[in-house]
Amino acid sequence: MEWTDTGYVIGVRRHGESSAILEAMTRSHGRHLGLVRGARSRALQPVLQPGNAVQLVWRARIDGHLGYFAVEGLTLYAGHFLSSRFALFAMSHVAALVRLLPERDPHPGLHQALGEIVDVIADAGLAPALIARFELEILSELGFGLDLGRCAATGSEEDLAYVSPKTGRAVSRGAGEPWRDRLLPLPAFLRGVEGIPGPADVADALRLTQYFLERDVLAPRGLVMPEGRHALIEALSTRS
Repeated sequence: MEWTDTGYVIGVRRHGESSAILEAMTRSHGRHLGLVRGARSRALQPVLQPGNAVQLVWRARIDGHLGYFAVEGLTLYAGHFLSSRFALFAMSHVAALVRLLPERDPHPGLHQALGEIVDVIADAGLAPALIARFELEILSELGFGLDLGRCAATGSEEDLAYVSPKTGRAVSRGAGEPWRDRLLPLPAFLRGVEGIPGPADVADALRLTQYFLERDVLAPRGLVMPEGRHALIEALSTRS
């Protein structure tokens, strides 16, 4: 068995004296693991850093085996953000989200979205909004997508301002006003409305996705939200 694909490094675990198990989010083969020989060499160490874009050749005798990766660096993003505490926490959180996906299950849309995040992950002004969208897509890919297209009460597609925490469905401003304290704010950019979201909108988006991630994905698996995610909210608060 053999294939060639591009991907982003999600994590690396030491294996033996000189090898490592590489975990990558690939374009066509999803989250995939493989053994990299000589991973601790001077040539490979800078390449095998979370966030880097790489080209991978995977080989194994049988499809179900761990297999071996031959790795070539494409864009070494990690070199640009290793000195940023915010970027390191953000990358750690995004990697944890990717690990929620079944192994070897292709998600090309998430692969593309991950690339957009990595490209700006050191920018605390841009990355959080992309991460909120990424979390929304993770929910959808795991079968817990939110219905943000029309009002659950009236069927209207106009002036959608809230999300019901019970159903995950959008609610218009007029229909939701009497119960606004029980509803979650719905930032326009999560519905695809063009424009640059402000810090308050991004904070609302992250709270929205956090609520459903914790309730529907993490808690049933006995998991909690990674501590590093709080750095996103802290970065937004300093910009407000």
